[in-house]
Amino acid sequence: MRKAALCFLLAASLGCAKRTGGPNVGDPAPDVAAPAADGSTIRVRQFAGHPVVVYFYPKDGTPGCTAQACSLRDNWAALQAAGAVVLGVSTQDRDSHRKFAAEHKLPFPLLVDDGSLSKAFGVGKLGWLDQRVTFLVDSQGKVAKVWEDIDVKNHGRDVLLAVRALSK
Repeated sequence: MRKAALCFLLAASLGCAKRTGGPNVGDPAPDVAAPAADGSTIRVRQFAGHPVVVYFYPKDGTPGCTAQACSLRDNWAALQAAGAVVLGVSTQDRDSHRKFAAEHKLPFPLLVDDGSLSKAFGVGKLGWLDQRVTFLVDSQGKVAKVWEDIDVKNHGRDVLLAVRALSK
């Protein structure tokens, strides 16, 4: 356990590599399914025709993850106006996701990652937690952008700018 904690702190402070393969820009997004906090099952490709933001984050309720989620929430109306769908992904269970979403009034689904999503997208792990990586999938289902170094407080703005750039 001490080794996992040390690895987490080192990776967080040094910005260690976050991807272990997975799709690159221009590749088709993986078509994997995951349970959402509301009990539904969601697939990225069910949103064909819309840009989809798939953001992996380490843990519900932590300061960085809360700042990132709230930044996306604060840009939600503009993201919706641009036709985008936002999906948050982490390893916590449905109950944790429901509480986190309710506490911060998150309007987008949070998906429970049993390891299949992070594996398909090539997202690394710090112990049992997904690392912080965001993918923008275009309306044709291809990866348009990948963020590995994320400014959590401004992530919603950064994502919105990239979504808007897709339609130009």
